[in-house]
Amino acid sequence: MFKFENQKVFEIAGVKFGGELGENPTVLIGSIFYGKHKIVEDEKKGIFNREMAEKLINEQEELSDKTGNPGILDVVGMSEEAIKKYIDFVASVTEKPFLIDSATADVKISAAKYVKEVGLEKRVIYNSISPETKDKEINAIKESGIESAIFLTYTFNVTSSKARVDALEKMLPKLSNVGISKLLVDTFVMDVPSLAASAKAAIEIKKKTGFPCGCGAHNAIASWKGFRNMFGKDAEKFAVLIADVFQIILGSDFVLYGPIEDCKIVFPAVYTIDTTYRYLRRTKDFLVI
Repeated sequence: MFKFENQKVFEIAGVKFGGELGENPTVLIGSIFYGKHKIVEDEKKGIFNREMAEKLINEQEELSDKTGNPGILDVVGMSEEAIKKYIDFVASVTEKPFLIDSATADVKISAAKYVKEVGLEKRVIYNSISPETKDKEINAIKESGIESAIFLTYTFNVTSSKARVDALEKMLPKLSNVGISKLLVDTFVMDVPSLAASAKAAIEIKKKTGFPCGCGAHNAIASWKGFRNMFGKDAEKFAVLIADVFQIILGSDFVLYGPIEDCKIVFPAVYTIDTTYRYLRRTKDFLVI
């Protein structure tokens, strides 16, 4: 398999991202408090079932302990009030780093300011910056002191790996000025046709820059509205799992695997891939690219 030379390794609150194939375990990122998450009672006020939330986090932590694969959280907020409550809760139940995420820029900006206020900026990964990100948001990140962010290689040309690489290269000077010293690259999966382009872009970006790469691969199936009608709910779970591990097999360093409830199937699968690559690393039987 592939050997990527001169790879960057970033340690964020004790969790290592990146490296050569088999060097560090794949980081698995589960989403919590996402839209219509059943544990959330009021998305605007951030009212949720704390017992269920802690149970889900503990399930991921236990699987992380068993496999050695770091399991961290993508904390999704629908309002400024809600995401602050979620940040406080997550920071109290896990010592690992976590992502702050929202579909709304103002919510993410509020979250960035808040983590600085409460001294969590070194534990936070900003999700995400893209070519579409406005200066207001960029400035808020800079002022927050957050050192780590995900760069989403968003492009209208969803089936082009080159467009993803170009998006990163154009933004790198701006990102360095923001103070992001630990950059993770999300190679942008929107649908099934984009999965292959995303995987190829990750290979090219790792080869060119050494940055840790991954993606929100579950989006490929989540966006395929007719899949469940065609094959059923159980088949959908397996398809999501295949999408999640697709890039990992090809050398990526992390995956946003979707709802945290899926940790039960994702961790054993990725652990299997990582185990075989650790043995391959011992034999040094790699193809250098």
